[in-house]
Amino acid sequence: MEGFFQALAAGLLIGAVYGLMCVGLGLIFGVMRVINFAHGDFMMLGMYAAFYLFTAVGVQALFGNTVGPFVAILLAGPVLAVFGYFVHLALISRVSGTRTASLEGEGHYAQLILTLGVALILQNGGLIVFGSVLASIRTPLSSSAWELGPFFEMSIFLNMARSIDMIVSLAIMILLSLLITRTRIGKSLRAAADNPTAATYMGIDVDRAHRTAFALGCGITAIAGGLLATNYPFHPFVGLEYVIVMYAGVVLGGMGSIIGAFWGGMTIGLVQQMSTLILPTQLQNAAIFAVFLLIIFFRPRGFFGRMVERT
Repeated sequence: MEGFFQALAAGLLIGAVYGLMCVGLGLIFGVMRVINFAHGDFMMLGMYAAFYLFTAVGVQALFGNTVGPFVAILLAGPVLAVFGYFVHLALISRVSGTRTASLEGEGHYAQLILTLGVALILQNGGLIVFGSVLASIRTPLSSSAWELGPFFEMSIFLNMARSIDMIVSLAIMILLSLLITRTRIGKSLRAAADNPTAATYMGIDVDRAHRTAFALGCGITAIAGGLLATNYPFHPFVGLEYVIVMYAGVVLGGMGSIIGAFWGGMTIGLVQQMSTLILPTQLQNAAIFAVFLLIIFFRPRGFFGRMVERT
């Protein structure tokens, strides 16, 4: 039982970070309807941005080894948001938004090829610039834990870094929800997602809304990647390891649902950690997709997917 509750706690902690990763991708897909193969590589850039902000820009000297990594991670979000904004302006906008609205399904072919090309450029460019040596954003909290208990002669240990990662993830999720539901920017994003044509007639710049969604998605995923880097080493090809997990979380939560994407990522984290009770770590991804297929079989629209009305 102690092992079960320990795995459950670990699954909740890492699942919150996975959920934040999935939210970034879900926001882009929900608003733009673009399948972004390069999203994992934007996360990789977020990891390196946080790493160099911490080690080379002076955040470590200013805030120390304990708080400094999390300050650098939060700063990496705006950096990647700006980068994502200009990537959309220069490239993604050419194959999405109002320019391809009349193409229907044919417009997705160019989107797939373009985002795949961006992914390859970022991966190999990262290898040239950053090298192949593993990097990590270590903090003393990464090797420390809080003890809960003992309860009935059992104790549960919560890794301090992962616990703070979960708190940061939940805080960003709450702020994003408020942005989407309470602000003018959020209303324009929802309008552009629900009916781009009607949004245009109402005076909303759909292309700008898409650009904002892409920037927000990149920034959020960069923060999630930085949080992940406090416990796991990374390299220029690390995005490949997580982009499929992100898409699985988005589909589990329901296509177009931000809250659903978070719970989809949380589910993946729980399954990943709980599977270690009966399976070797090499089969964690197999367990994730076995549960994924089982859930999709019984609920094809995901946790929060909307029923499609037929006329």
